[in-house]
Amino acid sequence: MPITTDSSTAALRQAVRSVAIFEALKGLLAICAMFGLLRLLHHDLHHLALEWVDHLGLSSHPGFAALLLQSADRLNTTPVHTLVLLGSAYTAARWLEAWGLWRDKAWGEWLGVLSCGLYLPLEIAHLLHKPSWQAGLVLLVNLCLIAVLALRLRQRRRA
Repeated sequence: MPITTDSSTAALRQAVRSVAIFEALKGLLAICAMFGLLRLLHHDLHHLALEWVDHLGLSSHPGFAALLLQSADRLNTTPVHTLVLLGSAYTAARWLEAWGLWRDKAWGEWLGVLSCGLYLPLEIAHLLHKPSWQAGLVLLVNLCLIAVLALRLRQRRRA
């Protein structure tokens, strides 16, 4: 049975709503991460990172352990207001995009394509530099999100 334009439009709108939920959850996760970082404000992050390395048995993976310690040290020297500003901006962008997608706004779809597309060069470079199934999965999910939003934009333009 051929798919009618009404059913394909409804299916694509449902897929876009799923993308909206995904983006809203990313914003919520960013807020949780920001509050988690703020809770660690008066702690020695380097010492906490060392404890995590020992607790998780990451000593056998010196590259990952060094990366975790470097990140903790960088985080320790980053001003709190910078972390809050970046986390808030990221959350606002994710929620703005989610709202636009949920309300079936073309600008929300354009924002989604743009925000997903910005990560593609980094994801491809990472996959080429350190190939792994996780890096491939992240790239695949991002390409699927872009495809859904681009299809909806194309469908909207044809209508």
